[in-house]
Amino acid sequence: MKTTLTLIAISLLPTLALGGGNHGGQHHAMPGRSEKPGYMHDAPRGGGHAGNVGVPGNPDEVTRAVEVTMDDSMRFVPDSVVVKAGETIRFFARNTGTMTHEMVIGSMADLKAHAEMMHKFPGMEHEEPNMLTLKPGQRGGLVWKFDKPGKVDFACLIPGHMEVGMIAQVTVTE
Repeated sequence: MKTTLTLIAISLLPTLALGGGNHGGQHHAMPGRSEKPGYMHDAPRGGGHAGNVGVPGNPDEVTRAVEVTMDDSMRFVPDSVVVKAGETIRFFARNTGTMTHEMVIGSMADLKAHAEMMHKFPGMEHEEPNMLTLKPGQRGGLVWKFDKPGKVDFACLIPGHMEVGMIAQVTVTE
């Protein structure tokens, strides 16, 4: 009996590991992310990966606001933003569509990995400082500090939305 229970427990480990997302009220973090609130990730900085996307910003240090609109055409307006390294931006996003959309800041690798997870668990809820989910007609904001030059992406990870082009890019200059 003890062996059978052990085998069942071991066989459930991959399911439990994937189930870390907020599926039915459970919290999840994007791949490579810390579970600590307010931290984007614990990965080393550099390259074009997650370490180069920035960190949650301090609202008292916002240097400017950027308005972003999302709608059912599966596009962000604007679809590109230029910021300077070190700038803290307050993004104000408005969903003018008839379905739920979201704005998730990250490396393309992390966004694709998270989108894949969203396909597996479509009811997933988000509680990360780099993401914002808006129902039709809602407006919301997030504050992000772009601390290194490079390219940073944001996308809507609702299943199917990123795949049809709901992606935008932030160019972080010196």
